[in-house]
Amino acid sequence: MTGLYELVWRVLHALLCLHRTLTYWLRVRFGTWNWIWRRCCRAASAAVLAPLGFTLRKPPAVGRNRRPYRHPRGGPGAAAPHPRLRWRADGRSLQKLPVHMGLVITEEEQETSYSDIASLVVWCMAVGISYISVYDHQGIFKRNNSRLMDEILKQQQELLGLDCSKYSTEFANSNDKDDQVLNCQSAVKVLSPEDGKADIVRAAQEFCQLVAQQQKKSTDLDVHMLDSLLNSSGFPDPDVVLKFGPVESTLGYLPWHIRLTEIISLPSHLNIRYEDFFSALRQYAACEQRLGK
Repeated sequence: MTGLYELVWRVLHALLCLHRTLTYWLRVRFGTWNWIWRRCCRAASAAVLAPLGFTLRKPPAVGRNRRPYRHPRGGPGAAAPHPRLRWRADGRSLQKLPVHMGLVITEEEQETSYSDIASLVVWCMAVGISYISVYDHQGIFKRNNSRLMDEILKQQQELLGLDCSKYSTEFANSNDKDDQVLNCQSAVKVLSPEDGKADIVRAAQEFCQLVAQQQKKSTDLDVHMLDSLLNSSGFPDPDVVLKFGPVESTLGYLPWHIRLTEIISLPSHLNIRYEDFFSALRQYAACEQRLGK
């Protein structure tokens, strides 16, 4: 019996050792495959979810120390230039720029806008027009000359900004010499129906005095003589007139001076846009080019 028990014990011991060895081998082998499987799953998940992460990512906020990208040559990311730079370039792009522009308002008194007229005057300065005259047949702007000039100065500061010092303005009124400032780049004159008639009367009186003093003869009166007498104020004849309103007439605006003036009609000066103003300038330049001037 003792030999039988010893044989059974040895068999059980051998089975126990075999069980331990098999268990260890299975644990190592399947543990390695499990690790490999987990790594493959993670890689597959990353490949699938990565594009979604880029799609849902929020753009970085622009902070104090982070500047938005700007294209080095003025591409889509570049900041828009100041309007005054565009106006100056527009003036240089025209083949011919008027020296004197007249702004004639034929609309009713309740339809007049000082701010819109001031914007037109400042645009004339910005593109390089040296002389600007403002006229309405009721004399509204001339009676309120100081109000219009204040609005022009205000618009000049707002629209031209730091460049306003380059566009110094002469406010010339035929009946008020105190408003004149000399040595300026742009001159603005506010007119009414009395000015055109009064200029012709004054020119006739001067010529009569010259004849009485025997400096001229009555036969010397011609177009060139009357021109020289009427232009003694220093303002040249208007090259172009922008007429605002439905009336097909300039209503007494400098009747002698505009005999060769290009007249362009616009519906209204209210809420006038710069694009409409510059379109009229292009029309004038094209007309002068066709005439060969």
